[in-house]
Amino acid sequence: MARTLLKEAPFFEDKNRAFWTLQSAGWAGYFLLRALTGLANGASWLFVVPTALATATGYSLTLLMSAAYRRLFNMRPLATWGGSITILIIASMVFSSIETWAHATTYRVVGPMPEGIQLLSAILLDFALLAAWSALYYGINFYILVEEQRDQLLRLESQASSAQLAMLRYQLNPHFLFNTLNSISTLVLLKHTERANAMLSRLSSFLRYTLVSEPEGEVTIAQEVETLKLYLDIEKMRFEERLRTSFDIDPAAAHACIPSLLLQPLVENSIKYAVTPKEEGADIAVAVRRLGNRVHITVSDSGPGTQAGYSDGGGSTTSSTGVGLANTRDRLAQAYGSDHRFETEAGPSGFTVTIEIPYQSNTTRA
Repeated sequence: MARTLLKEAPFFEDKNRAFWTLQSAGWAGYFLLRALTGLANGASWLFVVPTALATATGYSLTLLMSAAYRRLFNMRPLATWGGSITILIIASMVFSSIETWAHATTYRVVGPMPEGIQLLSAILLDFALLAAWSALYYGINFYILVEEQRDQLLRLESQASSAQLAMLRYQLNPHFLFNTLNSISTLVLLKHTERANAMLSRLSSFLRYTLVSEPEGEVTIAQEVETLKLYLDIEKMRFEERLRTSFDIDPAAAHACIPSLLLQPLVENSIKYAVTPKEEGADIAVAVRRLGNRVHITVSDSGPGTQAGYSDGGGSTTSSTGVGLANTRDRLAQAYGSDHRFETEAGPSGFTVTIEIPYQSNTTRA
């Protein structure tokens, strides 16, 4: 039962229900306050009769006013203001006339009944009351309109972010496939059939994962590392002993969630600039640590460093035509906004990419 109450819809989600609730509660409160005030000031119980009639009049008039305001709401400001003020003045005159007549009839004394301008004796109070009601009506409706536009904007931003993440993910596939298919083609030309078949088998396993996973989805560090090993199995068919890899994954960080295929372009970048140009190849190390509520990820290599022409995608002095680092930087910005760190460091020998993101797991998100 408690869970049901906590999950109730927002009050203004059903505008029709909210209007009738506020309308009824407001005029009921008006009746009680007027009646109690009169009785406290020495009026007889007959005072309740004109008060009830005045409340019914106000209730009915505001229903008519709400119907007119709904038509004026989306008009130009001049029409909305002019129409609303005109309706407010007319309604105040009618309200005052009925209220004055009701009080005069209930407490009838010797003398003529009020007529003409005398019927407007309560117009100031009634005008203030109906003006407050009108201001509240427009205020609530503008609030609902702003909330609807805000929700729509959030949905559009979410859709745009998802589309951007998907685009960045899809950007990796042709880039990776181009290199891999080139290698397979070379093996076929050299008649290394078994190696070509093995590479195709590993490629199909890797692509099966990319097709199953959502482009804008997230995976755990453990899943990302397994996928990365599939990719490296393919690359080791090309470079053999020249490509040496190591993984140092903190068990406390294994269940942390990150965007899928986040690390693959970083490793591919190291292969391109560290392993390929060196005859003896290079070492590539992936390390993941959890420090409190943050996850630190480093991808480093033992390549030529500043001499290799890396690109960090952030306008540094080194540059290249690759998409790896720039793609990763953009995906981190889309996924975490400003709540992340992405740094590159190129020394005389070796290149390191450092990523710091908030620790998020499937259990903490639930």
